[in-house]
Amino acid sequence: MVDPKLEKVIQFERTRPDVHGDAHPKKLLRAIVEDGDHLTKLSEQHIYSADQFDRDTLLQLFRLAAKYEANPDRFTTSLNGQILISAFYEPSTRTRLSFESAWHRLGGDIMSITDRSTTGIAKGESLRDVAEMFNNYGDCVVLRDSKGESVREMMEALRIPIINAGNGTDEHPTQAMADLYTIFKWRPDLVSDEPGKPLNLVLVGFPAKMRTVRSLLKLLCYFPEVFSKVTVVNDKKKNQMFEAGQLEHLEEFGLNVQTADDLYDVLPEADVVYINAISWEGNSFKQYGKSYHLDADSPLKSDAIILHPLARGEELSTSLDNTPHNWYFSQARGAVFLRMALLTCLVKRAERVLDVI
Repeated sequence: MVDPKLEKVIQFERTRPDVHGDAHPKKLLRAIVEDGDHLTKLSEQHIYSADQFDRDTLLQLFRLAAKYEANPDRFTTSLNGQILISAFYEPSTRTRLSFESAWHRLGGDIMSITDRSTTGIAKGESLRDVAEMFNNYGDCVVLRDSKGESVREMMEALRIPIINAGNGTDEHPTQAMADLYTIFKWRPDLVSDEPGKPLNLVLVGFPAKMRTVRSLLKLLCYFPEVFSKVTVVNDKKKNQMFEAGQLEHLEEFGLNVQTADDLYDVLPEADVVYINAISWEGNSFKQYGKSYHLDADSPLKSDAIILHPLARGEELSTSLDNTPHNWYFSQARGAVFLRMALLTCLVKRAERVLDVI
């Protein structure tokens, strides 16, 4: 007979926490009218920067992601016969596994590289030559590299699509797309014909250094009416917080961007709190904003949600994990379906899932 104490330890439940509920992807699905033309054009594009998108394309990607998330067992063969080259030359857990999970869930096969030292690059091979070989081996490439120019260098030689999964301190466009997808799942009315009250977003981060923050701010520009105010919280001076021209670019799109150095001054009015403290610079991580911290006792609105690209440190307490504020786990889950949508479009398989509910 199994010891009762041991039996209690080894048991687990498959039911996932109802952080957002199954209804939310379905509500977002119903809020956006399908228009496949915006998705088919992606089959001739690399995914390099958040700057390359437009509002309609993003909404259609979110709709397809919601379709996948609302019906996760229905679409399992869209990428049959397709091979993904997953090349992560910088440490990653969520992003790499998220992309690979997305590809596997749609029936594709994967070749994975997780260590630059095991490749020809360690012997001096150029990224252009590596890209030329990739043309013969797979149908799509996902690349993460600590060097900002690596994705662009590969793009010059590739005849198959490549996705920027994080290039140094530059950008991380698919993370930003997953972030925005999460917000619209929470508030699908914001993209409907009858939108509700716009959001007050508090963003704790360093736009000049953090690729996740940089890309998210760029995507917010396509939805300025959704955000009544975006407050960037950092302990740097305003001229250090942003790169030259970065803030002006956001304001040209109509975003109301404010700055603050005291998180608790702006937290009580925030509808969405996005917090990040880590930036990958060179060959190591650097932490910013160590003084900023969220926990269950923070002065949050009762219905406010918290987002975090993860991995987290002391800035986000585990005491929030079992509260309604926790949407960061939903954010990580939804990233799989967002990437499923994007990958489907890049390899010309969107027509297999459009008009299918």
